[in-house]
Amino acid sequence: MELRIGLGEDRHRLDEPGTGPLRIGGIDVPHGRGLIGHSDADVLLHAVTDALLGAAGLEDIGEIFPNTDGENRGRDSRHFLRHAYELVRAEGFELVNLDCVVSAQRPKLAPHKDSMRRVIAETLEVPAGRVGLKAKTGEGVGPVGREEAIDARCVALVRHETDADH
Repeated sequence: MELRIGLGEDRHRLDEPGTGPLRIGGIDVPHGRGLIGHSDADVLLHAVTDALLGAAGLEDIGEIFPNTDGENRGRDSRHFLRHAYELVRAEGFELVNLDCVVSAQRPKLAPHKDSMRRVIAETLEVPAGRVGLKAKTGEGVGPVGREEAIDARCVALVRHETDADH
């Protein structure tokens, strides 16, 4: 059995007050500001998507779903994640687990973690126990701490049942 890891990161700027929705982990989180992006700007799902693609040695999210393609404007990032995992599985890999971190000064994300984990697990059709998620603040430092952006990171572990050269 071959094990591989992939790392995904994403950051999106917060829009002006009165915008929204704030979509993180496939759910709308109550907040007075949304994230700026070509799609729905879901930083967590983008990081998970890139982590899975990286573990399988595939192109990244920007190459598969370019922001120059009008079809991706406003698109639900669950579509990106679902399609990316189909590509990963087509290469013979299966998800072992994900470990993710979302950093936002505000809103507090801890009350929404279980819902986000469930959405990710349902999208990937895996048990929710395979999805780890932590919520952090910026401690008042940097773009996250100044409430200019929200960041997400994810590590994906995948396995391949053969010893093929992947």
